[in-house]
Amino acid sequence: MQRDLFEEEHLLFRETVHDFLAREVVPHHDRWEKDGIVPREVWKKAGEIGMFGFGVPEEYGGAGIKDFRYNAVIVEEVMGIGATGLGYSLHNDVMAPYFVDLTNDEQKARWLPGFVSGELITAVAMTEPGAGSDLQGIRTTAVREGDHYVVNGQKTFITNGINSDLVVVVAKTAPEAGAKGVSLLVVERGMEGFSRGRNLEKIGMHAQDTAELFFDDVRVPAANLLGEQEGQGFFQLMANLPQERLSIAVMAVATAESVLRTTIEYCRTRKAFGQSIGSFQNTRFVLAELDTEVEIARHYVDKCILALNAGELSAVDAAKAKWWTTELQTKVVDRCLQLHGGYGYMMEYPVAKAWIDSRVQTIYGGTTEIMKEIIGRSFGF
Repeated sequence: MQRDLFEEEHLLFRETVHDFLAREVVPHHDRWEKDGIVPREVWKKAGEIGMFGFGVPEEYGGAGIKDFRYNAVIVEEVMGIGATGLGYSLHNDVMAPYFVDLTNDEQKARWLPGFVSGELITAVAMTEPGAGSDLQGIRTTAVREGDHYVVNGQKTFITNGINSDLVVVVAKTAPEAGAKGVSLLVVERGMEGFSRGRNLEKIGMHAQDTAELFFDDVRVPAANLLGEQEGQGFFQLMANLPQERLSIAVMAVATAESVLRTTIEYCRTRKAFGQSIGSFQNTRFVLAELDTEVEIARHYVDKCILALNAGELSAVDAAKAKWWTTELQTKVVDRCLQLHGGYGYMMEYPVAKAWIDSRVQTIYGGTTEIMKEIIGRSFGF
């Protein structure tokens, strides 16, 4: 079925992104996997061709265009080559709304030019050792002392945790106030008392820096509070989660499509019992099932992208997209690995890397179980 999401300007942008990745990422990503981190230089090079901050006003270096289709182009091209080490989607899809929509003029002038250029890498610090999906269970505190907040606590599983320059920290400014006592503070690289733990060793996504962060009496200027007043953090997070979950869904479908394409080609050329394995009925049936489900998922996600652009994407619709597509991704990759036989277990084949990289998709951004709970609550039972 014909895909009609993109217009000419998006297709031209796709060519730019594709060429950039072929030149600056593909030749190096295997080394980054071994290093456990992507060099900062590739962020700056991406910034030079306009890959960051589409919605950032032009006066701060951005394009001034709020159109998630540009974000989707980047995600699709990155996932198409399996470059899971790049933290671009977190920067563009998750962090941009915080730095564009919740900042005042002074904060915009301080942070947005670097955000667009790739010189200031961003991250969000929500998860703690004892609090994951339950944000109200966080224990990090921010106590106001004059013109500063004193931040204490620990965060874990933080994407871009090593490379990040600006970290949006979820902290309790009024612990007794529940959801209304949570605020967002921007902690900057080099602040005294702010330290990073080890670059965590994960099952997959080895090139993506994921770290523990520690805050020991970090004095954060009150001018680094996001929003007009304290206590808005929980609601600010909830407002931005649909876009984050849609981004993950875009990643899921793009990965499934890429793995499916390479598997079909493998089944066309791989011989068994004197014929291509694609000629066996079981292979055709498996591929037919996967191709159907991936195409259906693609059109739902495209519809969600248009809804987001129109300001109409609900938390429930985003939850549906997130859980269904990520579960589908793991299914597609697993079935495709099986069709590769023993070669599918070899890391030299893209399907093997996709298999280990895909598993986290059903966990971060809200687990499948949490997504179903969000949907279930909408029934009003």
